[in-house]
Amino acid sequence: MNPLSATSWLADLGAAGVFLVLFAETGLLIGFFLPGDSLLFTAGLFCTTSATAPVHLSLSLVLPAAAAGAVAGAQLGFLIGRRGGRPLLARTRNPHLHRGVERAEELLNRYGHAKAIVLARFIPILRTVLNPLAGILAVPARSFTIWQVLGGLLWTVGVTLAGYLLGTSIPGIDQYLLPIIAVIVVVSLLPMLLELRRNRERHRRVDR
Repeated sequence: MNPLSATSWLADLGAAGVFLVLFAETGLLIGFFLPGDSLLFTAGLFCTTSATAPVHLSLSLVLPAAAAGAVAGAQLGFLIGRRGGRPLLARTRNPHLHRGVERAEELLNRYGHAKAIVLARFIPILRTVLNPLAGILAVPARSFTIWQVLGGLLWTVGVTLAGYLLGTSIPGIDQYLLPIIAVIVVVSLLPMLLELRRNRERHRRVDR
């Protein structure tokens, strides 16, 4: 199995692969590299293939698996952060995670808990580090749970149904899976890239 390939997870494990990837990506720091967005979209596409296709999934299984993985993973990440996440983050040497922590802190400070928790669901790496960070910063558990569940449902159901609707409206679209996944990855990274650009512009103005 290729852990970076959405198709590989789905072909080998089906809906269980959806649960595992989203649980690890949102609940464990080591899961930040997993293909959350592309997995959801691809899973939606595979729900529209024929029963004889190499990979065929059931939407009635994929949607609850995705929602459960995202919600349970985020809650685990929050509990890890509350019970000692700062030392764990300090021991992590991956530069992508450290930049993610900085952006997550900025997101919480700029938008407040509710909006930041929901928005982070749609941004790779941020949806991994914001959950333990919310625990570290003592975000109220009730507030975190409400907004992470709402954000998790919007993300998982929305992206999966987008893939499903595209698959039902354009027959044979799964033949162009690789370029579609490439577009999804680029689009999912756009908010992060825009935020980096804004930060650089702010730093330049401060330096002047």
